[in-house]
Amino acid sequence: MPSAIPLMVVKMRVARARELGLDYKAYAAIRQATGRDILALLFSSNALRVVRAGAPHIPLREAEVLDKVQRAQKLALVHRPLRPDSVAQVNPVLDHVAEAPKFTDSWSAMRDHLGQVVQGRKLVGDQVLIIGDTGLERDWATASKAAGYVEAARYFGA
Repeated sequence: MPSAIPLMVVKMRVARARELGLDYKAYAAIRQATGRDILALLFSSNALRVVRAGAPHIPLREAEVLDKVQRAQKLALVHRPLRPDSVAQVNPVLDHVAEAPKFTDSWSAMRDHLGQVVQGRKLVGDQVLIIGDTGLERDWATASKAAGYVEAARYFGA
């Protein structure tokens, strides 16, 4: 029979979930599965509602949620025709922006691309939570051995 988690640990984890912008249930499940804290949130451009190259700003509601995140890197992978430098320039709330894997990439190419992004930020896969909006982006979590995947609507409370 599993032992109960001490109340102080639960309180610390509730506070940490709040810092990450997650509900406690999601954070606790990830923490239990990986045994690690989440040190980065990796968003797809779809999750951030940045879909047009001519308007690469994150909508205000999503930007406000990101601005409240504490003690975690906020990363974004943007799909073409968006350019990482353009998105980064107009969205200072993000710590790092890179190109998303291409839709036509093989599984191994997608895995390698995601691994380079994660390792380039001095992280390992299970310290990163993927927040996306499509089935392909859900696959990023498996390919990169991420801590997990959360739908954008759940994360942003839509």
